[in-house]
Amino acid sequence: MNKSENMKVGFLIFPGFPMACLTSMIEPLRAANEIAGKTSFTWSLVSETGARVTSSAQVIFEADHALNSDLDVDALFLLSSPLAQPDDPRRAYGALRAMDRHGVVLGGVSGGVFPLARAGLMQGHRCSVHWCYEAAFRAEFPEIAAMDEVIVTDGRRYTVSGAAAAFDLALHLIQDALGAEIAHEVACWFQHPLVRGEGVRQRIPLPTSDQQGLPTLVANAVDLFAARLETPISVAEVAETIGVTPRQIERAFKKATGQNPTQFYRAMRMKAARQLVHYSKDTMAQIATSVGYTTQTPLLAHYKAAFGVTPQEDRKAINAFRVNRDVPVPSL
Repeated sequence: MNKSENMKVGFLIFPGFPMACLTSMIEPLRAANEIAGKTSFTWSLVSETGARVTSSAQVIFEADHALNSDLDVDALFLLSSPLAQPDDPRRAYGALRAMDRHGVVLGGVSGGVFPLARAGLMQGHRCSVHWCYEAAFRAEFPEIAAMDEVIVTDGRRYTVSGAAAAFDLALHLIQDALGAEIAHEVACWFQHPLVRGEGVRQRIPLPTSDQQGLPTLVANAVDLFAARLETPISVAEVAETIGVTPRQIERAFKKATGQNPTQFYRAMRMKAARQLVHYSKDTMAQIATSVGYTTQTPLLAHYKAAFGVTPQEDRKAINAFRVNRDVPVPSL
């Protein structure tokens, strides 16, 4: 991003956007101004029509501007749920494309990458996608390179996986504008222990107290499982690929996750299925195929065992919540 005396940052917020993602970018920019003793960053809130917007936490935000192609910003970050759609897609997406032609940096935070992709602005670009949304994103945009990294910058596209990654991105903007010393002091102000950059993969929380991540053997197996959700791979095939015995994988998984590899793999497939139930319009047959089942029957049984409801019941409940509360669930 080009350096300037004052970087103007816009945040395009959609109904149900994750409030934490917004504050995670604004607060470090505000702190950087205070520490530097000058206004190096200004920011404004943008909504499609300029109307107020209600966040996922039901906190209402007043927009400073309506979305227009002539917005005076150096960068515009989209914040939304995965299901966000403008009321007037043709006009809104046209404004975003015009801003791109004018050289504005465009970014997506967490679910904000979805409307950015729907506007046709991620073609030919890599992007960061939160692991919770990955299956839904790949199903809707199979031609876009979705990465499991916390931050991905590709040309004038800046995408981050969630609120913590948005804070990291803000620190990088501060470092570019004001230097590493001020960026470090901002991180210290907020007790932010580690500034992550590109190439750092997202970490999925484990159901154990071990916060250091998965052992190499287990991590390699998980990578193979993740790459084969649609065409399942056996534990024996995984063991052969890695160069260990199935028994070694069994023991490693049990110690690291409390589950055997088959249970862990099925849980991965069910989480992917739930993303598609929540964030896509795919039929149950399509969802079953996407997570490696030839028929719906085993999907329905395994889904209910995992979540206590069938996929149909889960989708119905989520849609009812969206209609009654007018917010997406969940929003990260």
